Amino acid sequence: MILKSTRNGIMIKNQDEMISNFVHMRIIICSLIFLICFVLCTLAQTVEKTIPIPLPSKAQLKWQKYEQTMFVCLDPATWQGREYDNHSTPLSRINPTDLNTDQWCEVAKSWGAHLILFVAKHTGGFCWWQTNTSEYGIKNTPWKNGRGDALKELSRSCKKYGLDLGIYVYPGDDTWGAGIGSGGVTKDPAKQEGYNKVFRQQMTEVLTKYGRVSEVWFDGSCFINVNDLLVKYAADAVILQGPMANLRWVGNEDGFAPFSNWYTLNSKDLKTGVSTAVQSDPFGDAYAPVEIDVPLLKNKGHKWFWGQNTDSLILTTDQLMNIYYKSVGRGALLLLNSTPDTSGLIPQSHVMAYADFGSEIKRRFENPVAKTSGTGEILEIPFSKPTELNHAILQEDLLFGQRVLAFQIEAMNSEDQWQKVYSGTSIGNKKICYFNPVTLKKIRISVTNTKGDPHLSDFAVYNVKGVNLAPEKRDNLGSFYNGLARKNGTDPLEEPAFEIGSWDHNSLRTGEWKAMGFDLTRYVTRIGQYEIAFSTKEHKESGLEFKDWELEMYGGKATGSIEFLKESSTFRITRSQQTLDEFPTIFRVKIKGKSENTSGNISIKSLTY
Repeated sequence: MILKSTRNGIMIKNQDEMISNFVHMRIIICSLIFLICFVLCTLAQTVEKTIPIPLPSKAQLKWQKYEQTMFVCLDPATWQGREYDNHSTPLSRINPTDLNTDQWCEVAKSWGAHLILFVAKHTGGFCWWQTNTSEYGIKNTPWKNGRGDALKELSRSCKKYGLDLGIYVYPGDDTWGAGIGSGGVTKDPAKQEGYNKVFRQQMTEVLTKYGRVSEVWFDGSCFINVNDLLVKYAADAVILQGPMANLRWVGNEDGFAPFSNWYTLNSKDLKTGVSTAVQSDPFGDAYAPVEIDVPLLKNKGHKWFWGQNTDSLILTTDQLMNIYYKSVGRGALLLLNSTPDTSGLIPQSHVMAYADFGSEIKRRFENPVAKTSGTGEILEIPFSKPTELNHAILQEDLLFGQRVLAFQIEAMNSEDQWQKVYSGTSIGNKKICYFNPVTLKKIRISVTNTKGDPHLSDFAVYNVKGVNLAPEKRDNLGSFYNGLARKNGTDPLEEPAFEIGSWDHNSLRTGEWKAMGFDLTRYVTRIGQYEIAFSTKEHKESGLEFKDWELEMYGGKATGSIEFLKESSTFRITRSQQTLDEFPTIFRVKIKGKSENTSGNISIKSLTY
C-alpha cells in the first residue's frame, strides 16, 4: 500500500507539473499573441502616419491664403471689341488717357483680392511696358507721348495698396508668327531662335524692373526655355503652366473646382506643363494646387476684354457667390477678371458689381456664430441654447499638407441624438459646407478618412440669412474614400455624350490601319476639356489600336492639347484658348481592329465639375 501510495503520490505530482506547465504555456502564448498584436497595431499606425504627404512651398502657401486675386485684361483687342488682337487698330488710336492703376487696386480691394495679375502682353504681341524687344507696344502710342509704362504704374500702385503683383506675358506672339496656342513655337522654324531671344529678354525685363513678382502665368504652357530665368528671378513666385509649374489650371473657365479638390498629383503629370485638375491624385508625390480663372462678363456670354454694350454680360451677385462657393469654397483660388475700357478705367458698372460681391462675402462669412480649431479626428462646438445653423467653414493647416480624405458634419438635436447634415471629401485651404437650416445643441466634424493626424486651423459655423441653397450632395460620398483604394478623386459630373461615329467589321478590316477624321467644331465650343471615347456596346475593351493621332485647333496643330488614355481607348482634348469661329477643331487618328468581331460607337463629351 505504501508503494502504491508512493506511486499514486508520484502520479499526482506529475499531473500537477503537467497542469502547471500547461498554464505557463498558455500564459506565454497569450503574451506572445498580445505582443504580436501590439507590434502589428503600432506598425499599422506607423505605416498610416508615414504615407508621403507633400507639403507646399512658402510661395504656394502664401498664394493659397490669398483665396481671391484679380486679372486685368487690357489690349488693342479692347478697342476692337474682340477677344484677340487682329492688329486692325492703328497704334495712334491707343491712348487710354484716364488710365489709373490706383483705381484698379481699389477695385481689387473692394472684393477681397490680394494680388493683381496684369496681362502685360497678350497674343497679339502688344507690350504695356517700355521695351526695345518690339515696336508694337505702348512706346509707339500717343499715351503720355510714348513714355508711358502701365506695368511700372501698376507696380507702384500695388505697393501703395498692399497688393502683390503677378505677370502674364503670353509665350506666343503674332508678330513673330507664334499665334494662339503655340506656346511660343513659330510657324516658320527659321524665326524660332530669334523669337526665343526676344521672349527671354521680355521675361527678364518684367521680372527684374518692377519689383517682386509673386505669380507668373504662362497661358497654354510655354515651350521656350526660360527655366533659368525663373530660378534666378522668380524663385519665390508661383508659376502656372510650363515646365516649372507649381500651380495647375482647373481645366475650364466656368468658375468651378472639382467637389473633391486635391492639391497633389504625380510628378510626371506636373512636368508636362499642362496638367489640370483632372490629373489630381490624393496620393500623388507632387504638390500643385488649382487656380480658377473666370471673366466677370460671363452672364450668357464670355468676354475677357471690354466691349461696347456688354453690361448685360456682367455676372450678378448671386452668380458670383455661386462661383465663390464652388471655387474658394472648394479649396481653390479664384482669379476673377477685370476689363478696363478704352479710357483705361474699369467701368463704373463693373466697379459696382465687384463692390456688391465683396459686401456679400463679408455679410455671409465675416462673423461666425462660433469657431474652434485643433488636431484629432473629432472637433466639437457646444451651445448654451438651441442654435440654428446652415453653414460651416473648414480649413486645414496646410503647413502639414492636405491630409483629410473624407469627413462628415453632425448636429446634436434636442433629444441628444447626432444627425449627419453634410458629407465631404477634401478640405484643404477652405471648404464651405452648406446644408438645410438645423436647430442644434452641439455640432461636430468627424474625420472619417485621413492620410495622417488631421490639423484643422478653423472650424467655424454660421447662420446665413436670406440664402436658399439646395444642399450640396454627391453620390457615394460615404464610400468615396473607404480605405486608400480610389486614386482619382476629381469626380467630374457626367455630361451628355454626342455620338460622332461608329465602327464594325465591315468598316474596319482586321490588321489594316484606317485613317479617320472628325470635325469637332460644333462640339468644342468653349474653353474646357473634352473626351472622345471609343466604346463597345457591351462596354468591353474596344479591341482597337491607335496611332498617328493629331488635333487641329487654333489654326494649326495643337500637339500639347491632346492626350491618349490607353486603358479606356479615350482621347482627352484641352482647349485653353478662347474659341474663335474662324478656327475649326479637327481630330484625326489611324485605327486598326485586333479581331473581326469588334464594333462600337465613337462619342464626345465635355468634362464639368
